[in-house]
Amino acid sequence: MQTADAKFNRNNLLLTLRKYSLAISHMEQTILLPSLLRDVPTDEVYDSEAAEESCRDLYSSYLMLKALRNAVENGLVPLEDQKNIDLNKTLEPLLDSDPEALFHFHLRGLFSLISNLTDKTQSLTEKYMEIIRGVN
Repeated sequence: MQTADAKFNRNNLLLTLRKYSLAISHMEQTILLPSLLRDVPTDEVYDSEAAEESCRDLYSSYLMLKALRNAVENGLVPLEDQKNIDLNKTLEPLLDSDPEALFHFHLRGLFSLISNLTDKTQSLTEKYMEIIRGVN
């Protein structure tokens, strides 16, 4: 049985964001020549064409992960080429639900997303190390 403190620590938003930030810092310290990641295909399978297009190779993934970390740590900066998606249409059923349930829904999604990005960051760092070992 898990203690309440252990469960709280695992599901702590600040701890999750800190782990992600540390993974990015480790990636930046490890990857001294990001250009080596150009044209190295990712092992990821994407659900949408937009996601697949944004991370064509490991170098694109590297840049995306760094940009997301900057957004997490410094706040969002408006993007000029941001797509205008009508989120009200897709989220309409959720908006009518209980605010607490809606909050927990989004919080679970955020935890899942940050954990996924942390895993991708660590995977990219490991792939870079494999490339470096192959060069030596």
